[in-house]
Amino acid sequence: MFADPQIIINTDGEAIYYPLVFNGDDAQNLLKELLQNIEWQHDQVIMFGKQITTKRKVAWYAGEGIRYTYAGKRKDPLPWPPFLLSIKEKVEKQTGATYNACLLNLYHAGDEGMSWHRDNEKEIVPESSIASVSFGAPRKFAFKHAVTTQKIELLLESGSVLDMRGPIQQHWYHALPPSKKVKDLRVNLTFRLLIK
Repeated sequence: MFADPQIIINTDGEAIYYPLVFNGDDAQNLLKELLQNIEWQHDQVIMFGKQITTKRKVAWYAGEGIRYTYAGKRKDPLPWPPFLLSIKEKVEKQTGATYNACLLNLYHAGDEGMSWHRDNEKEIVPESSIASVSFGAPRKFAFKHAVTTQKIELLLESGSVLDMRGPIQQHWYHALPPSKKVKDLRVNLTFRLLIK
């Protein structure tokens, strides 16, 4: 049973939203498992030449030897736990893509977000799918075109998958805007295909 796709962007890349890939009970159970069994750590990033410790927590799971560098810091992979592999397999069936890595983010409440950025690091296979999976509190997600500055916003519901593919990372920025209204936590998994 596949979730019906909603086309969010189809110019200069694609963004396709699949609501309820994981139904309510599955999403709730997986959220508990993610909170208990992922090796969460506060993220360390280099901003304006200084090392900053973020409020949000992160984890990097990937095949052996698949490292990832962003914001000036290198991530060494943790081995896949079985339940995370099962999430990956379901997302692969939904999107028709293949992934060999996952960056997880834990946002404790709405005051934690992510500023405008593009996932265009050299380790990522160019124009490959990046699938963003959401569990927990619904959060607003935004795109902004690099040239036209056109903005598109959508609400990422718990259990949903947002598939970003093609040249979208060249042409569009994306962000998770902070919100004081959101009091609950959200876990986000971004499945990626990295060059081995």
